[in-house]
Amino acid sequence: MNEKLKVGILGGTGMVGQRFIALLENHPWFEVTTIAASERSAGKTYEEAVGGRWKMDTPMPEAVKNIVVMNVNEVEKVAAEVDFVFSAVDMSKDEIKKIEEAYAKTETPVVSNNSAHRWTPDVPMCVPEINPEHMDVIKFQRERLGTRRGFVAVKPNCSIQSYAPVLTAWKEFEPYEVVATTYQAISGAGKTFGDWPEMIENIIPYIGGEEEKSEKEPLRIWGKIEDGVIKPAEGPKITCQCIRVPVLNGHTAAVFVKFKKQPTKEQLIEKLVNFKGLPQELALPSAPKQFIQYLEEDNRPQVKLDVNYENGMGVSVGRIREDSVYDWKFVGLSHNTVRGAAGGAVLCAELLKAQGYITKK
Repeated sequence: MNEKLKVGILGGTGMVGQRFIALLENHPWFEVTTIAASERSAGKTYEEAVGGRWKMDTPMPEAVKNIVVMNVNEVEKVAAEVDFVFSAVDMSKDEIKKIEEAYAKTETPVVSNNSAHRWTPDVPMCVPEINPEHMDVIKFQRERLGTRRGFVAVKPNCSIQSYAPVLTAWKEFEPYEVVATTYQAISGAGKTFGDWPEMIENIIPYIGGEEEKSEKEPLRIWGKIEDGVIKPAEGPKITCQCIRVPVLNGHTAAVFVKFKKQPTKEQLIEKLVNFKGLPQELALPSAPKQFIQYLEEDNRPQVKLDVNYENGMGVSVGRIREDSVYDWKFVGLSHNTVRGAAGGAVLCAELLKAQGYITKK
């Protein structure tokens, strides 16, 4: 690609905004040229606005340090500077819905990490390896918004990334009942241990709204486009508990599954390691070469050893074994702020560019 697309980051000073900026450093297709945040950050350089709150484990990219932060609410002004935006704004759900649609109506595509539009019927919620065909709903969304190139697309919740791809790989065995417990890192709340010392040596058995998202969002991903909207799948039935644990990055899931067709352990593993999607076929820049790895050791996957598999864009699975109540059980692990947040959104944007939805203005 000769000329990179100009990207804006809405909510660029927060943890997910920072992750976007770190991931997009030296991206072959996209260049961060604009950062927008709250009024209190506007007018400062990005380095000044973030101050000592840079939370990534890599240094702040030199290319963004002197970018002057814009006011995210000055929609027309920000939109005029970019080809498309990533959204990681920290606002109420209603405010997020409104501002993301406002950007879309300036003919600026919005690829969002936020949950506000995940259940808007004509907004695609995509894991690119699982449901790339859901991007087809964009044409109906554009009709509703009255836009030619503007739209909103979202990625799903971080909590489902460690088991929804696994269940997708096993689709032909017809999973129909699933119990999942997720053990979720503190970065999912935008925190480090410095921000949240009470999480050290602690577990909190509640994360607001996560259980409903974890049970319902996979069904929307597995749904079909009908009459210009996405109709969620009927099953499998999923019940979930979500627990906050003293880990910085990495969501682990312990999952039990009942199948209508009885697979062997060898068949289950074979389906995982051979599971590919459109991102692998297209060799998108952020796509993991192998989406899911299976680890034979009894004590894997582990956060310390496996969270950065495929640069944080892959899923690690272990401990597939028969269960005395359900048919099979396994443990999954995914990186919650890479695959589960900013990285997943970057992969969505790469897919949208490859499909012709995101172009230069």
